[in-house]
Amino acid sequence: MTLQEILHFRFLGNNVAAYLTCAGILVFGYLFKSLLSKLLSRLVFRFIRKRTEGVSEAQFQALLIDPMSIVVFFITIYLAFQVLDYPVSSSEITRHEPWPKVALFRLYQVGLIAGITWIALRLVDFLVLVFRRRAESNASRINNQLIPFAKDLLKVMVLTMAFLALLGRVFGVNVTALIGGLGIGGLAVAFAAKESLENLIASFTIFLDRPFAVGDLVEVGAVTGTVEKVGFRSTRLRTAEKSYVTVPNKAMIDKPLDNLSLRTARRVTFTLALSHATTSQQLHQIVQEGKRLIGENPLVTQDVQMQFSALTPAAKEVTVQYFVETTNYDEYLAVKEELNYHLVEAVERAGGSFASSGTTVVQLNTGGRLDGLNALDTSVL
Repeated sequence: MTLQEILHFRFLGNNVAAYLTCAGILVFGYLFKSLLSKLLSRLVFRFIRKRTEGVSEAQFQALLIDPMSIVVFFITIYLAFQVLDYPVSSSEITRHEPWPKVALFRLYQVGLIAGITWIALRLVDFLVLVFRRRAESNASRINNQLIPFAKDLLKVMVLTMAFLALLGRVFGVNVTALIGGLGIGGLAVAFAAKESLENLIASFTIFLDRPFAVGDLVEVGAVTGTVEKVGFRSTRLRTAEKSYVTVPNKAMIDKPLDNLSLRTARRVTFTLALSHATTSQQLHQIVQEGKRLIGENPLVTQDVQMQFSALTPAAKEVTVQYFVETTNYDEYLAVKEELNYHLVEAVERAGGSFASSGTTVVQLNTGGRLDGLNALDTSVL
């Protein structure tokens, strides 16, 4: 038997040449799927290069090569079987077809939809990367807050469309009728997921009203922390104890919220309790020098208050109040510590002393015998 006869030999409705062509296309697609996906991604990147905000071609290809390889391979499978005499389309698949044929075709459709969905999700990641670069260049906190939310929203939309396509193309579900039925049953779902819907609506309210942004230090209810992420249902806060607190978005807009990062200054107020041994001249010197030392700090506002405010049985009390112009908590603590040292030094230079805390025991001796104890309680500085 000659080679020509072998190639024209027919079985299962096709000749050997058709089977060899089909196998060749499959082998070609499998071996060169990565190369083809790389060429396609490079071609796409050339059209969007000017709008990538510095994102490199290597980063773009790293996101798309794997999902595009899957799609390219499934396309070669389709092209390979088109060579045969029984190309299969979705309209030809019926209940009366052999189940292996139906199963293989459904599997092909699922794989192709999954690959296209994967590409769409990676494109969302690429868009997020581009907008992050743009947000960094503009130093916009609102963009830093909006980008993660938009990323989650777009991915949910992509997955929803992929699921509907899967139902319609693979399983033959009437998607239009399904959506209409969901509209009728939506009331029951809405009642069952009332809190989740309230939190979702609250998330949109947060983005529209903008009471805070990612990176702000906020106090809501009994929780104080830095906003790290605003999601569909909740907002994540990092507290001073480094714990990660999740607060429902509804609580973020229903409860009084104090955005501590928007304060123009931080107030410092306390009382110096000086002992009664401190003379009035020393007290004057301490107050005047303390005002001067506090006012000389470049981060302290001009309205410094330091006054002899009360005379108690335990101490002579001097009230101190000033404002530090900073929103950085560590910087605020550093200024407060520095000025506390200056006040202690001012008291020491004037020869004054602080009222001590504790109990003074007075011993009265009559004829070598302990007659009584008198305890004088003093207040804490």
